[in-house]
Amino acid sequence: MTDAAPRRGRGRPTRTQTEAGPATRDRILEAAREEFSERGYEKTSIRGIARSAGVDSALVHHYFGTKEQVFEAAVEGAMAPALGAPEAIVEGPLDGVGERLTRFFLGVWENPTSRTPLLAIVRSAVNNDTAAAVFRRLVAAQLLRRVAGRLDVPDAELRVELAAAQLVGIAMLRHVIKVEPLASVDLERIVARVAPVVQGHLTNP
Repeated sequence: MTDAAPRRGRGRPTRTQTEAGPATRDRILEAAREEFSERGYEKTSIRGIARSAGVDSALVHHYFGTKEQVFEAAVEGAMAPALGAPEAIVEGPLDGVGERLTRFFLGVWENPTSRTPLLAIVRSAVNNDTAAAVFRRLVAAQLLRRVAGRLDVPDAELRVELAAAQLVGIAMLRHVIKVEPLASVDLERIVARVAPVVQGHLTNP
């Protein structure tokens, strides 16, 4: 009589599951982005993400840890190109930085790939302190302060935050609340009207 195979601990992923590789990890991240976008941080669960990805919830914990860590990974992964773009925004004369920042920020919202995690983080950050902390860490630290560091003007961080408030408000009305005619007007018309205001925040005395 042979010994029985050792029992797997409850809640632990099998060896086959953990060896599933990057494809499984990416599928979990995609499912997480969809769940957070549709439900917000508070109503999303690890179990729901796992169910959407077609995996065991233990596998989600195995790859990412807590729900906060899943949320941050899902948002940061999708926004990585956008968060790495500020160097291009501030190249060239300062008198054009308002238009470049406006076009960049609103352009990220126009792209469905980056809009999904943005919707997730904005909707979640409004009602949840944990999600708000992730928003500050990813967007404020990695994006706004990097832009501010390139501006040779007094109160650079405050100026960039005021500009960001203007742009976030437009994005919310256009893509989240969908107020007309802002929701359907051509992006170039918005840029033409908003860029001078953003420029004023960044460089006016």
